[in-house]
Amino acid sequence: MPLNAFSQVRRSARLLAGVALLALTPLLATAQGLLSAAPASAVAQTEQTRTELLAHAPQGVAPGRPVWVGLQITHAPDWHTYWKNSGDSGLPTDLQWTLPPGVTAGPIAWPTPRKFPIGNLANYGYDGTVVLPVPLTVGPDFNASHVDVKLSASWLVCRKECIPEEGSFSLRIPAQGSTGLNGAAFDASFQTAPKDQPALDSRVEPGPGVLKVSLAGLPTAWRGQTLEFFPEMPGVIEPGAAWKQAWEGDRWAAEVPLSPHRTDSPAQFAMVVAQAAPPGQGAGSAGVRIDAPVQGTWPAAAPLPAAVPEALQAALDDNAARASAGPVNSTTSLTLGAALLGALLGGLILNLMPCVFPVLAIKVLAFAQHADNRRAHRANGIAYTAGVVSSFLSLGALLLALRAAGEQLGWGFQLQNPAVVAALAVLFTVIGLNLSGLFEFGSVLPSRIASLQARNPTTDAFLTGVLATAIASPCTAPFMGASLGLAIGLPPGQALAVFAVLGLGMALPYLLASWVPAVARALPRPGPWMGTFRHLMAFPMFATVVWLLWVLGQQSGIDGAAALLMLLVVLALLMWALGLRGRGRTVLAGLSLAGLAWLGWAIGPNVTRLQDSTTAGRAVATTVEGVSWQPWSPQAQAELVAQGRPVFVDFTAAWCVTCQYNKRTTLADTALLNDMAGRNVALLRADWTRRDPAVTAALASLGRNGVPVYAIYKNGQPTQVLTEVLSVEEVRAALARL
Repeated sequence: MPLNAFSQVRRSARLLAGVALLALTPLLATAQGLLSAAPASAVAQTEQTRTELLAHAPQGVAPGRPVWVGLQITHAPDWHTYWKNSGDSGLPTDLQWTLPPGVTAGPIAWPTPRKFPIGNLANYGYDGTVVLPVPLTVGPDFNASHVDVKLSASWLVCRKECIPEEGSFSLRIPAQGSTGLNGAAFDASFQTAPKDQPALDSRVEPGPGVLKVSLAGLPTAWRGQTLEFFPEMPGVIEPGAAWKQAWEGDRWAAEVPLSPHRTDSPAQFAMVVAQAAPPGQGAGSAGVRIDAPVQGTWPAAAPLPAAVPEALQAALDDNAARASAGPVNSTTSLTLGAALLGALLGGLILNLMPCVFPVLAIKVLAFAQHADNRRAHRANGIAYTAGVVSSFLSLGALLLALRAAGEQLGWGFQLQNPAVVAALAVLFTVIGLNLSGLFEFGSVLPSRIASLQARNPTTDAFLTGVLATAIASPCTAPFMGASLGLAIGLPPGQALAVFAVLGLGMALPYLLASWVPAVARALPRPGPWMGTFRHLMAFPMFATVVWLLWVLGQQSGIDGAAALLMLLVVLALLMWALGLRGRGRTVLAGLSLAGLAWLGWAIGPNVTRLQDSTTAGRAVATTVEGVSWQPWSPQAQAELVAQGRPVFVDFTAAWCVTCQYNKRTTLADTALLNDMAGRNVALLRADWTRRDPAVTAALASLGRNGVPVYAIYKNGQPTQVLTEVLSVEEVRAALARL
């Protein structure tokens, strides 16, 4: 009986490790699609932008047919690039093409921009994702089978600070057939591009300090609406100054402040006018382009000032202070050797995380069963280590590949997918039912499959390592954060070395124990206790299911969690029915299987359907009066810091066990909260339970790519990044440095 109990536990480990691999199937399918979307030579990636050269030739390449190429820019949150007139500052994106004979490139078909106010200044440009399309003209002498397109591009990407970037791109467009994969991206750009409109009796008249604009023939639907005004010539108006506009019947009139330091006095004035863009990202609303004649005489321009404008100087000073200070505990000075050491220590500490305990309990039984078999011990230790290390390498490679493809992801990204969370819940439900004695795998599986474990114990150990990694991957132990943050920015070979050492650290205790006979001899001898221990281990499995259901509830809402719970109940009925004998097994198992299939069709979609966040914009009260956690956003953080308040940000996720421990201990400490209230510290919580590119970008700016992360911001001071397992004393010491 004891050995049978052990055998059942080992069979559970093997089968469930296979299910753990299947749980990642939806994520791997998504990853494959993302990685095959574009050739590497057509993509460039930085922390601020992902740029890709796209082509659109729906009718092939031939004279008279539409052929487009374009640079797609995907900006990190809060960053933007510029339109042809950048406004008060900035530079427009520049594209230099190299094309084969018979093919020429036209100018950029600029989409309508957005306005980005900065104090009393303003810039014109794009955030989010935008395509800058360029038409190609194919001459009659073109007769090649393909078009090799090469692009040298440069752009300026800005937040408060500005970073010049550049890239070289290339792609091949086949002349025959259709190149329409990127049609949706180009269509979105075409739809936001301004349409050329005749000037008719529109006019522009410069006056003392203002430019009077009167436009006729604008779309009827615009009448009475607020419009945006974008001159194509830079330096003529004050983009950030207040201006007047009004509708006079079917004419739109505006008085826009002239720049006193104007450098040109054109006879024709080209402009784009559009409806004010709603909140969002990308290009602005579709507008019209009018080239109107200038009536009257331009006033004389004043000489340029010797001093930088006050608002711009303040921004420059703030950037300089931040650059010189740098964040405390940043990974910028972390060496590869230190990162490897941190990964090793972090992997060791992962074994103490509660999410890993149920799997490690199975390994305790393995030690007891092979207490006198030194060779089996060592073989299983090596196989378990190989399973852990290879799994960490696979997760690390997938993470690096997805980030290179432009996805904003970090450590633990797989648990941001409700399908993976649900699959793991099924995994632990089945193993819990097996450990509790509801069914035996030998009774529900063919005998050949059920006996594979006995013939392949090292394979069992390897798959147990895979299972342990699947469970431990959401955790971020001390020393791991800085190492993983550095790994993301390293060359692929060095980055994978960090992930491999992390896995080695997690497997090291079991590997060493398998080679030290005294450890196995210290365990109790096989006996009746193993059956009791087997039943006891079912409860940590069920506790893990409760945790996973709670995580799913944060993603898919109460309907999703309830749907999964109902599916698990019917799954348990099916597993029990398969253990019966005779006609009862056939009838009950058939009904259970049919019920499971029907529920999967009827309510299964609720499990993976992401709900709208119900907590955004709502404060979470604490036990201390006047102190509450507010939802984090880059804008909220920037506003609070600008007010001079210290800001404590908790980067967290529902699936992060360490996060929940810190939230219920250190961050719930009444004395600490009183201390924060006395110092007027603002508390923000950045929830990363579901994918959020803004949170990912904020973590990357701190040199991290996983949670938990705790950071304290204060204007004019370096950012303080605290440790993953937080203590009251550490937070108080950080506050004392403010």
